[in-house]
Amino acid sequence: MEKQKIDFFLMSNADKFPPMAIPTIKDKLEKLDDDKLYLLQGGTLRNPTTILIIAILLGWDRFFLEDIGLGILKVLTCYGFGIWGIIDMFTAMDRTRQFNYRKFIEMTSYM
Repeated sequence: MEKQKIDFFLMSNADKFPPMAIPTIKDKLEKLDDDKLYLLQGGTLRNPTTILIIAILLGWDRFFLEDIGLGILKVLTCYGFGIWGIIDMFTAMDRTRQFNYRKFIEMTSYM
C-alpha cells in the first residue's frame, strides 16, 4: 500500500487506537493491497470520546463495546453500587481503543 494512504489512515484514526499499537497497525497496512484500505475505512471504529460521554451520562458503555454480559450485570447491580460506574468513567476511553485495535486485527486477518 502507498505510504501516503497509510499516513492518511493513521492521521485520521490514530486517536481511536492505543498509542503502543500504531507501529503494528502501520506494519499491517503496509502489507495490504490498496483495495483493502477501502474496506478498512468502511469498518466501524468507535470514537473514545463518544463512549466516554455515554459512560458518564448513561453508564451503558459496555453495551457499545459489545460486552453485553458485563453490561447487563452492571445495570442489574446498579452500576456495581456506584463503584463500577465510577471506574468505567475513567477506563472507558482506554477500553474503546483496545476494542478498536481488536476489531482492526480481526478485519485485517481476513484480508
